[in-house]
Amino acid sequence: MLTVCETAEMLRTFDNVLILTHVRPDGDTVGCAAALCAGLRALGKTAYLLPNPELTKNSEPYFLPYAAPEGFIPGAVVSTDVATTALLPENARCWIGAIDLAIDHHPSFEHFGKANIVRPEAAACGELIYDILAALGPITAEIALPLYVAVSTDTGCFAYANTTPRTHQVAAALMDTGIDYRTVNKVFFRTKSRKRMQLEGSMLSTCEFHDHDRVAVLSVPRSLMERFQATESDAEDLSALGGQIEGVDCAITMRELRPDVWKMSVRTGHRVNATKVCALLGGGGHAAAAGCTVEAPWAEAKARILAAVAQVAPDYQD
Repeated sequence: MLTVCETAEMLRTFDNVLILTHVRPDGDTVGCAAALCAGLRALGKTAYLLPNPELTKNSEPYFLPYAAPEGFIPGAVVSTDVATTALLPENARCWIGAIDLAIDHHPSFEHFGKANIVRPEAAACGELIYDILAALGPITAEIALPLYVAVSTDTGCFAYANTTPRTHQVAAALMDTGIDYRTVNKVFFRTKSRKRMQLEGSMLSTCEFHDHDRVAVLSVPRSLMERFQATESDAEDLSALGGQIEGVDCAITMRELRPDVWKMSVRTGHRVNATKVCALLGGGGHAAAAGCTVEAPWAEAKARILAAVAQVAPDYQD
């Protein structure tokens, strides 16, 4: 396992770098990739991000300026905020087994790179990328802006339980570069489309409660997305909704990706370890936020995830 200094020295030897992000890209993977790309370019390196077909409207401005041109042949491949190769988009799967450096912060990280660095205690992978880039040179505003996106989105604008004093220290250092963090906060945390509001209303109206109302199950079938003609941008971070319900310490959001293929996003408090729940179904993540995919009709998929919660929660009753 590499240290920050060793990682920085390795990156100094790289050129023509291609940076990979994960499927359904969130602000952390996009922000980390964009910041790393900007940092490498500041060193005079050629670096690009592999296009990700599932970018949302909010994350596009930080990603697209660094997108690789068609036919780009890398000299080195790096992944950011990717816990397992199963989370690589289809156009990145050709690089499995050829990833020179994997940078991550998930406890479930699978060490798939030729070289790896992971910091499970970090609230966001952006915190680790910050330290690596600081070892390479000054953190400019161009680097700081996407890093602020990474750190703020993975902590729910510093409201989630994963936020630490170090998270605030990194955010303060990024803000000191003069970035427009106010717009980031407005776009990602204080603006919702009408379609998003309709999705949330429907999810809450059909929400199921279990375990003495401590476990909430919210569903987003494909039919719901179609009814409101909602896009991926409208559905970004819907998993945060259930945890806002009073008394709920385990929120399960079931998102239907394809017919009878459900993406489970689990958000929990201290009572339930989300990673252990999702690991029972082939997934992983963090203690308070994890995910897995279940292929089954809705009722069966729901039963499987609830059974996993019951196995992990010490006092589950239904």
